[in-house]
Amino acid sequence: MGVSAGGIAPLQGVDAGQSPAREPVIVSKNLTIGYKLHRERKLLTALKDINLTIYKGEFVCLLGPSGCGKTTFINAISGLVPPWEGSIEVDGRPVTGPGPDRGMVFQDYALMPWRTVESNVRMPFEFQDLKLSKAQIDERVARYLELVELTGFEKSFPYELSGGMKQRVGIARALATEPKILLADEPFAAIDAMTREAMQSELERFVTKTRQTVVFITHSIDEAITLGDRIVVISRRPGRIKEVIDVNLPRPRFDQELKSLPEYAEIREHIWRLVKDEALSGAHGDD
Repeated sequence: MGVSAGGIAPLQGVDAGQSPAREPVIVSKNLTIGYKLHRERKLLTALKDINLTIYKGEFVCLLGPSGCGKTTFINAISGLVPPWEGSIEVDGRPVTGPGPDRGMVFQDYALMPWRTVESNVRMPFEFQDLKLSKAQIDERVARYLELVELTGFEKSFPYELSGGMKQRVGIARALATEPKILLADEPFAAIDAMTREAMQSELERFVTKTRQTVVFITHSIDEAITLGDRIVVISRRPGRIKEVIDVNLPRPRFDQELKSLPEYAEIREHIWRLVKDEALSGAHGDD
C-alpha cells in the first residue's frame, strides 16, 4: 500500500501513478543480505526479502531505524556487498561489483585532507578509466565545482572549508564522473540544522539539473518528505519494507512554505504512525 498527496509530478516529470510507463533502473528481487559475525560465530541477517523497483530520474529516500539495513541496501546497489539470496540489478544486469554508473556521497565527507578541493574531485578519474582526455577531465571538474558553487576554492584544503562546503566537495566528486545513479548515505547528518536545510535545497537543485536517479538514506521524516519522490519505510532488523509512500508535492520544494501544506502534515503523520513503535523501542534499548 502507498499513500500520496497532491497531484504534482516528481522530478522526472512523470506522475507517480504511471510507474509502468517509466524506465526501471534499479530492481531488487527477494533480496536478502547478511554478515558473518566472526567473534560471535554466527550470521546476522541485515535485510530480508526486499522487492523494490526504482525508476529513472527518481529520488527515493530510505527511512528507518539505525541498523535496519539501509546502508546495506545501497552497498548492494554499489556492488560492495553481495546478496545472500535474491538479486539486485542495475539497467537489467546483475550487480557484480562497483562501476562508474554509480556514485556515492558519504556521511563523513570522506575527503583526503592532503589533497586540495580540485584534487579531491579529480580523484575518481584516477581509479576509473572513463576514456576521457585530460582536457575533458579538467572541464568536468571545473563544471561540477561551479555547480556546487565552489569556484574559487579549487586550491583550498579541506581544513579550510566549512562543513557544508566539505559536503559540497563530496557531492561534486560523486557527480563529476556523471554516474547514472547517485547513492547518498546520510550525507547531511553531521551538518548543523541551518546548513542542512541549505544543503537539501542545493541537492534538489543539483538533481533537477543532472536528472540523476538518487537513492538517499535518512533518519529524518522531514528530510525524506522534503527531498523524496517516494519514501521506502524499512522495519527494524532484519529490515523489511513496511510501506512505499508516494510524495507528489510541488517542486522546487524550497521555494514555498512546504510544511504549511495540509498534504505535508498528512504524509508526515502517516509515516510517524509507521515508525513510532520501532523508534520508541529502539530508544528504550529493546531488541
